[in-house]
Amino acid sequence: MDLLGAPDPRAVADLPPDLLDELLTVATEVAVVCGRLVVDERPERVSVAATKTSAIDIVTVMDRRSEDLAHALLGARRPEDGVVGEEGLDRPGTSGITWLVDPIDGTVNYLYDNDEYAVSVAAVVGDARTEGAWFPVAGAVFNPVTGDLFTARRGGGARHGDRVLSPTPAAELARSLVGTGFAYDPAVRERQATAVARVLPRVRDIRRHGAASLDLCAVAAGRLDAYYEENLNAWDMAAAWVVVEESGLVVRGPGGWRPRRKLTLAGRPDVLDRLEELVSD
Repeated sequence: MDLLGAPDPRAVADLPPDLLDELLTVATEVAVVCGRLVVDERPERVSVAATKTSAIDIVTVMDRRSEDLAHALLGARRPEDGVVGEEGLDRPGTSGITWLVDPIDGTVNYLYDNDEYAVSVAAVVGDARTEGAWFPVAGAVFNPVTGDLFTARRGGGARHGDRVLSPTPAAELARSLVGTGFAYDPAVRERQATAVARVLPRVRDIRRHGAASLDLCAVAAGRLDAYYEENLNAWDMAAAWVVVEESGLVVRGPGGWRPRRKLTLAGRPDVLDRLEELVSD
């Protein structure tokens, strides 16, 4: 199912394979170059440059430098495309393609020098600024510490490095290793904690790593069986959405609709039906 006014996924068939290949190449190059920047030029002591929705929703100088670099690289390679970034970048385009950039997904992990963070770069069609009105066609998620690189474009399969992804997740929720994440708003966190308490006794175990793009790609790689999270933004999920679906699994929102800020799930459709019941109760 699709939200009213959203581009029909079948319209992606109108994009020629050579264009999709080009978009994937650009996404991969930008993610890798920006990833190398945030590791190679990481200050000895990372400081918080600003906060956003709450005191724990932070921005570092390297978030901004990574986004600026992505903007410059995309402007040089695809000057007619739009670009929207997590830290405020918003450049209109005329080509019908918009890039969604998360310059550091997992900024708190980056602040603490934990390894679970990534640069996520995706090409989408439709209105990237309106929930439910866009659809990702190519993307790359790069963890510059571990070297994990996840890439995919519509109709081309998904890869972890050179390996084609074809996961075989658990066939029932009780045997599933489930990933999730938490919002920055304390009231939302309290509600999410209640949901985790419902889920935990009914699954193999739960993991919370702190970077939604990597968690979604972990489902595609078979490192998780399923994943759910509330309050994801477009740039958090866009690239990984393509990776998961091109691996043969699904990404969806409430009731089988597209993923939304209200809820995003990834995994086997039948397992997600039961998981949604638990987290939405």
